[in-house]
Amino acid sequence: MSFLTSLSGLKAAQSDLAVVSNNIANGSSTGFKKSRAQFGDLFAASPTQNTAKIAGQGVQLQGIKQQFTQGTLESTDRTLDLAVAGEGFFIVKSPNTTGSISYTRNGAFSVNNNREVVDSTGNIVQLLPVDANGDLSSNNPADMTNLVLPQTDPSDPNAVLANVSVANNGNIIATYSNGNQQALGSLAMASFVAVEGLRPIGDAHWQATGASGLAELAQAGTGQLGTVRSGSLETANIDMTEELVSLIAAQRNFQANAQAIETANKMTQTIVNLQV
Repeated sequence: MSFLTSLSGLKAAQSDLAVVSNNIANGSSTGFKKSRAQFGDLFAASPTQNTAKIAGQGVQLQGIKQQFTQGTLESTDRTLDLAVAGEGFFIVKSPNTTGSISYTRNGAFSVNNNREVVDSTGNIVQLLPVDANGDLSSNNPADMTNLVLPQTDPSDPNAVLANVSVANNGNIIATYSNGNQQALGSLAMASFVAVEGLRPIGDAHWQATGASGLAELAQAGTGQLGTVRSGSLETANIDMTEELVSLIAAQRNFQANAQAIETANKMTQTIVNLQV
């Protein structure tokens, strides 16, 4: 019994080590959110047994929980480098035929050869329409459109795009060489009732699940959504000192359980030799 108990401890320590190692490995990943392994004890007894005389049966992994705390915002001076100061996610859409939607905190956006604003994996940033006052006119997912930078002023084909700015509320403003300005829309931002239920798919992207609930779309800076900071990127929410301490703790836990298995093995051998 003690062998199986310590073996469960070894597996738990290995899982903990894997989670901490993944956190450390992604210390430089933009928009990455750290995780923590959560464990629970194993105990079994029949209704007639006196539980005061029964030892536990080890430990089990209950789950790996993501922690969506705010990372540090670092200045980059690139207009299309965007960060969320507070809660919320940028919404991006796959360029392939499936058009799958995902959510990200990695705002390192750029322009492709089709003048679409895309993230590091090629997904296209999504916009929601705004009215003449710059307020969101619809938060219906069906009204989302791809963020495409115009080449010329729609009212003056001779005036080329001179500059693009992003306001704190996510509004995208295009300025042309003739001085005219055009509101392209507002960045589609999403929040979730149970953000820990999001399914990670890599590259600081997540997908909605039944556990997270449906995405609630709104304009940045409204409700529980944070504001958008242009010219900044959010670093991973990793405290390297804290992770190294957790790494040492997981290593010691592993060593202690390994020692317990070795001790149990020696005791079993001693008992067998006495019986012989």
